[in-house]
Amino acid sequence: MVRYAGKAFTLIELLVVISIIALLMALLTPALSAAKAQAHSVVCRNNLRELALANLLYANENNNHFVAAASDMYATNGGLHRWHGVRENTNEPFDPTKGPLATYLGDGDIKQCPTIVRFVKGLSWDINFEQGCGGYGYNATFIGSRLWQKRTSSSYRNTTTISEVANAASTLMFADCAMVNKKGANTYIIEYSFIQQPFFLNGSIAQPSWGYASPSIHFRHKSKANLAWVDGHVDSQVRAKFDGKNVYGVKSSDFDIGWLNPLDNSLYDLK
Repeated sequence: MVRYAGKAFTLIELLVVISIIALLMALLTPALSAAKAQAHSVVCRNNLRELALANLLYANENNNHFVAAASDMYATNGGLHRWHGVRENTNEPFDPTKGPLATYLGDGDIKQCPTIVRFVKGLSWDINFEQGCGGYGYNATFIGSRLWQKRTSSSYRNTTTISEVANAASTLMFADCAMVNKKGANTYIIEYSFIQQPFFLNGSIAQPSWGYASPSIHFRHKSKANLAWVDGHVDSQVRAKFDGKNVYGVKSSDFDIGWLNPLDNSLYDLK
């Protein structure tokens, strides 16, 4: 029989090794978590860049008009068509492979933001009315419609042209978005298809005296939101200080939802 003369580990030595491994894991975990969050943000920015370029390509082939945000908003049995997809009825999620931008996207699909957000799934229209947009919203009022002129059914069908945007580098096109909906005692984070500017419009004039609208930009990437602008560039910004409640009576800032600085319509409108 062969005998080994090597010395075995003592229990104390083994415990020391385990302690060192545990300490290293504790030191590495935050760094790994931060790296993962950064990777998610990079993928998200690429998704938004792809959406912006797809919309610019769409405009190039449609007399310089951007894609409509919600073309059937005022139509009978509407709510079935969005910039990101279509659906058979309002209780279904939108199908992005049938949306107006599908042919301009690399794989014909609206990609999901990779950052984990506990969006509610599968509930009825009155709770989850925009499911299927991937966690991204579109500047519906100023880019994806002509609501900045007047509010009619034709304003939803017709959209802004590239030449009407005075400063493309500082006019928002797409962003990380979400909305907080509340039904009874239950609060839900839902996907939301649109970027809501801070102030409502009366015709083409912003009305600060009417109070603030419900914010929808979601600052989900370590307190930053990823943004795509009309010129196609993408960046990230922090949330403006705003502690008001949305139309559902929820304080949006508690869910990292809000607006950009400055807290007015200047980053959304066409001026």
